[in-house]
Amino acid sequence: GTASLVKITAAEKKMAIKATKAMGLQVAGVDIIRSSKGPLLLEVNSSPGLEGIEAATEKDIASLMIQAVERHLKYHSQG
Repeated sequence: GTASLVKITAAEKKMAIKATKAMGLQVAGVDIIRSSKGPLLLEVNSSPGLEGIEAATEKDIASLMIQAVERHLKYHSQG
């Protein structure tokens, strides 16, 4: 398949977060399709490939993820 930029809806965001938490994950690739019935969950990837999203966004997603983990660890080590 191919990746392209889309603006996700609040329902899609909620579904992705809920699915990620249900799998006990902090980070996941969540595949959702849009249908006449609303968003449908296809799969939750515990180890998502980043090539498609990096190509579509022209961003270094791996580095952004590392920065987020570092911020999380720093925040929780201060408390």
